[in-house]
Amino acid sequence: MRQSYQEGSWFAIPLLDGGYGWGLVARLSPGSKIMLAYLFGPKLARLPSQEELNTLQPQDAVKVLRVGDMALASGHWRVLGEVADWNPALWPMPQFLRRADSLKRAWRVTYSDADPSRSEREESVPYDTEGLEADSLYGYGSTELLLTRLLEPADHPINRGSGGGGVSRS
Repeated sequence: MRQSYQEGSWFAIPLLDGGYGWGLVARLSPGSKIMLAYLFGPKLARLPSQEELNTLQPQDAVKVLRVGDMALASGHWRVLGEVADWNPALWPMPQFLRRADSLKRAWRVTYSDADPSRSEREESVPYDTEGLEADSLYGYGSTELLLTRLLEPADHPINRGSGGGGVSRS
């Protein structure tokens, strides 16, 4: 059976309190188990149109994460269409930050541009380095929870709890 998504596919993410956020498959690992996803809002009560999605740019993403593709493969996350003239160079693979809190050490992690499951390099960086997403692999449940929190107002009850999200690669 042919998968219904590929690099450049838009998809809907159902939020825990209703409505939708959405994402873009920017990279897929060979065998399609792990993807690099650009995640977007704002929260909508309906699915966005292809025209609305095509206005989004990489800098509009609320998060860029490595995510398992089980929700797409199972149809839990609905594919909404494809980017016309897909160009992966416009949607780059970012670097990530892995911290060992007990050691107060950190590493900048670079993944293969062609395979978000394969780390190519880790470089030691200061523990307090900022501006990089945590080196985590998110499942679909943790992605839905994170996006629900990100797309709600700060005073909403779901945002009053502690953070959390992905599974650390420590």
